[in-house]
Amino acid sequence: MKKYVLGEMEQKFANIIWRESPISSGDLVKICKVELTWKKSTTYTMLKRLCQRNIFENTNGTVKTLISKDQFLAEKGEEFINSNFSGSLPKFITAFTKNKKLSSDEINDIKLLIESYQED
Repeated sequence: MKKYVLGEMEQKFANIIWRESPISSGDLVKICKVELTWKKSTTYTMLKRLCQRNIFENTNGTVKTLISKDQFLAEKGEEFINSNFSGSLPKFITAFTKNKKLSSDEINDIKLLIESYQED
C-alpha cells in the first residue's frame, strides 16, 4: 500500500483530523460518529492505519498531524507524477492539457510559478 494513497473514507477521515488537529481521540470519535456515522472501533482502526503511514500520531489520547494537508497533497502529486509520467512534470502537463485548453490567466500563473522556482 502506498503511503500517500487514501481511499475515499480515509480521505474524509484525514480531512477531519487536518481540520480539527490537535484533537483528543475521544472528541475525534464523537465527530466521526456524527459526520461519518462511524462506531468508536471504526474510528480507532482508521486512526491506527493512518498513524502507521506516518501521516498522524496519537500520543496520550491526542491526535496530531505529522504532515500538513498541503505537504500530503504535494507528496501525493509527486508520487503520481513519478509513477505515471516517469517523474517528468512536462510529460504530465502535456497529458493534462491535451484535452483541456488553458486560459490566459492559467498560463500566466504557470509561467510565474515556473519563474519563481527557476534555478539561477
